[in-house]
Amino acid sequence: MGEPVTVKYTFTMNDGSYEIFNIKLDPDTLDSIGDTPDVLPEWTKLEFHKCPHCPLIKKTYCPLAVSLISIVNKFNRLISYDKIHLDVETKERFISQNTTAQKGISALMGLVIASSGCPHTNFLKPMARFHLPLASREETMYRATSMYMLGQYFLSKNGQPVDFEFKGLIMRYRKLEEVNIAIAERLNIASKSDSAVNALILLDIYNKTLPMAIDSSLEQLRYLYRAFFPEKSPEDD
Repeated sequence: MGEPVTVKYTFTMNDGSYEIFNIKLDPDTLDSIGDTPDVLPEWTKLEFHKCPHCPLIKKTYCPLAVSLISIVNKFNRLISYDKIHLDVETKERFISQNTTAQKGISALMGLVIASSGCPHTNFLKPMARFHLPLASREETMYRATSMYMLGQYFLSKNGQPVDFEFKGLIMRYRKLEEVNIAIAERLNIASKSDSAVNALILLDIYNKTLPMAIDSSLEQLRYLYRAFFPEKSPEDD
């Protein structure tokens, strides 16, 4: 077994205080490796605002909700639009940017949710492995669709049916929207400020954008592939 995939988030507030999150992913399963509190809050119980399509039966606590405990506890004093400085360090790169609490927490949530062990977010694990914080909508769209198509390539190599119409990806993002609704209900009760809830809402906006973009044939990304199409020669006229 190799070394864990590590992503370090450092949030520096205007008053000079800071919060650090060291996210570690199992190199094989890409599940988050972290210390779980001995006592879990009521809002993390599986039956507390449980997702209507949750397939979990034997668990007492929602793995996704449990993964958010630290974020909720550390950012209860922040308001969504508070200015912060965010540093994100991985083995491959270092990203440093001034942003808002909402955007910074949303980037962290994207990583944590993907690696939480929730059955409805497991499909995002390849993106968690190559995490790109503060990605734009276009970058997220490109990464998600490319990730899905590579998955179809591996399915074809395994002799399994493939989906070139992104129907499976759209279905997964629709289910993810339901997860976000239920988690937002939990966070509304758990959080003393709006930063965590609005960070999730921002993440959900990206989730809603992708199926709509696919429905419009991903025309927003077509310009990237001009080199893939043969140019029309004068002899063709």
